[in-house]
Amino acid sequence: MSRRSSSPAAFDRELAELPEALRWREWMGRVEAAIFASPTPVPRETLAQLVGAACRLDDLLADIDAELRPRPYEIVRVAGGWQFRTRPRHAAALRALDGAKHVGAPEFTRLEMIALSAIAYLQPVTRADLSRFAGREISRDVIGRLKSCGVIDAGPRAPAPGAPIAWVTTKRFLEIFALDSLRDLPDLEALEAGGLTRSEPDEDVDAALDDMLGVDIGAEADDEPAENELYEPDIEA
Repeated sequence: MSRRSSSPAAFDRELAELPEALRWREWMGRVEAAIFASPTPVPRETLAQLVGAACRLDDLLADIDAELRPRPYEIVRVAGGWQFRTRPRHAAALRALDGAKHVGAPEFTRLEMIALSAIAYLQPVTRADLSRFAGREISRDVIGRLKSCGVIDAGPRAPAPGAPIAWVTTKRFLEIFALDSLRDLPDLEALEAGGLTRSEPDEDVDAALDDMLGVDIGAEADDEPAENELYEPDIEA
């Protein structure tokens, strides 16, 4: 006897048979589940496939966010999509767990933070140009550390003698710093006015960078990273 084949029921986006309040709750559950299940930010277009045409997706996400306010995690818009993230105030506690040492944003030195900020604003940019911008040498170790954290990558070769590598930020950069796109970076003129390009350490500048990008600036600018890391061999000479 052959088995009867059955096609799966069509996915009901509209949920027209439900009362309005229950329909809204079901849409909230679908969107929250989709974001929770995804290891990467979920684009708006994907979420829109889960709800009816009449659903105001921005309002729905705002309601989910409001319900999560007492929780240690939140839904944030990053890298062109939506993602669950633990709240920054819990990063230190999570790093203390075995096997969770890289939870949250990495701890960058001040010089690494200056180099990363310069790449974000000037990309594609060579290491030599970064050094001129920072007013001090940006070493291969600094570039290697940023690359190993996944926040920068090699871009096009610069049209200069020797065709040096020009560096660019990555999608991981947007995810770590909770930016939807590079357009969400703080105003460059404000950073320069605040002393971003000074060569000498400045506690006020450190604090400003920390506040703007939500990252703990760890060791002093010239300290080596906490662990010896093997950097990839294509780093610019």
